[in-house]
Amino acid sequence: MASLVERPWGWFENLGAGDGYLVKRLCIRAGQRISLQRHQHRSEHWVVVSGCGDLLCGDATIAAAPGVSLLVPCGALHRASAGSHDLLIVEVQRGHWLSEDDIERFADDYARATAGQVLG
Repeated sequence: MASLVERPWGWFENLGAGDGYLVKRLCIRAGQRISLQRHQHRSEHWVVVSGCGDLLCGDATIAAAPGVSLLVPCGALHRASAGSHDLLIVEVQRGHWLSEDDIERFADDYARATAGQVLG
């Protein structure tokens, strides 16, 4: 089984990868959210498998509930927030460079971001 990578908002694990894709499972703890971010080298497809919250992409926010999916195009600002229960998302990344180094944070609840700073 894949090992969990802890983050201030919860955790993620890599489930599988191949040429041009990476599959992850993310758990965003109740009341937490990931940074407002974008990626220059990948798109993401999120599928909510359990929990509740909100999914933001560009100017649109949709309610997160089991079965809801969201396509995050390359370069789009996005964020996932958990509500009163943990939010579990399966994420499929597609692109030519699939790395945690391709995260550009614009707002972060955990003091990890400076506007427009590319983190490595």
